[in-house]
Amino acid sequence: MRKFLANTKKKAQAKMIQVAILLTARRGENFVDSGVKILIAVVIGALLLGGLYALFGDTIMPTVTQKVKDMFNFKG
Repeated sequence: MRKFLANTKKKAQAKMIQVAILLTARRGENFVDSGVKILIAVVIGALLLGGLYALFGDTIMPTVTQKVKDMFNFKG
C-alpha cells in the first residue's frame, strides 16, 4: 500500500511539474492553434447557416405556406 501511495504521489508531482512548465511557457503555439480552430469553426458555421437559410427560404417555407393555405381552404 505504501508503494502504491508513493508511486501515486510521484506521478501527481510529475503532472504538477508538467502543468507548471506549460503555464510558464512563453511560446505562442497554443494561441495560434486556438485562433486557427476558432476561425475554421466560424467559417464552417457561417456556411452552414447560409445553407440552411437558403434551404428554408427556397424549399421548405413555400411548401409549408402552401400546405397551410390548403388546410384553411378546405371545402368539405
